[in-house]
Amino acid sequence: MKFTELTVHTTTEGSELVADIMWRYTNYGVAISDVKDVIALQSNKVMYWDYMDDSLLENRRDVLVKAFVPKDETPETLPKIRADLEELKAACEGFTPLGSLETGTREVEGDDWIGIWKAHFRPLRIGGRIVVCPEWIKYDKQPNEEVVLLDSNMAFGTGEHETTSMCLKLLQEYLSPDSVCIDVGCGSGILGISAVKLGADYAYLTDIDYVAVESAKHNAEINGVSGKVTVSHANLLDDAEIKGDIMLANITAEILCGLAPSIPKNLKKGGVLILSGIIESRLQAVREAFGAQGLTPDKTVREGEWFALSYVL
Repeated sequence: MKFTELTVHTTTEGSELVADIMWRYTNYGVAISDVKDVIALQSNKVMYWDYMDDSLLENRRDVLVKAFVPKDETPETLPKIRADLEELKAACEGFTPLGSLETGTREVEGDDWIGIWKAHFRPLRIGGRIVVCPEWIKYDKQPNEEVVLLDSNMAFGTGEHETTSMCLKLLQEYLSPDSVCIDVGCGSGILGISAVKLGADYAYLTDIDYVAVESAKHNAEINGVSGKVTVSHANLLDDAEIKGDIMLANITAEILCGLAPSIPKNLKKGGVLILSGIIESRLQAVREAFGAQGLTPDKTVREGEWFALSYVL
């Protein structure tokens, strides 16, 4: 099957916002190519590249976000994406640098990007105990490690991005045995699956993207935790009776602010809320939104351009 690969030039701060727009129009894959991620991974002792082109260092601000759209849908889809990018530019003016938002297209075979991803991905240790590993690589589990397998057929969180990494590290700090975990905007399911692997009694996962929901369900199966995980295609848990000891939300700051009044209803008294996906220019807005919900700030952590916050109810 032939696809149009649409590339948008943006910034680290704008990459997730642009990717969110892309996902509105394709179920076939969105990829973020940020040189800062490549440099960080090159220095990681577990995950590596044999060779890194020095030209990657020449422009650290230019981040490429690529979406893969079926070729026959391209004439209808591309104008909509470009219109949404213009709306995003207007909404973020003065707050979030988005770069040029210049677009380019080329024709590709559908599985090209998956093959490239598989060729370079290696097991990645995050925090003290979690190792994220592609399912096609044999990894010998070490003492006190929990291995989370991920399928290749998706383009959601794999743990290498700072926003996911911070969530996983904070999860390992706060999680206690037999707790209940809720992950809002679960993507690949990596956070909820990790929680169960670390000893959580149960995990509830939600996402508004059908492909993400199916991906999370599949990843729960290959990790052997389906019996302790529920994945729902929903904006947020509809059942206010479901309460979590830990709730995670790794989403953009704008969406977090919109969800702030709804999130606490599913958190137990004394429970912990972990938020990520926040850039510095939106940090205060997120703090104000969640501070108004009776939540007590606990920790603020930063990796690269991104922040994560934890609160106690």
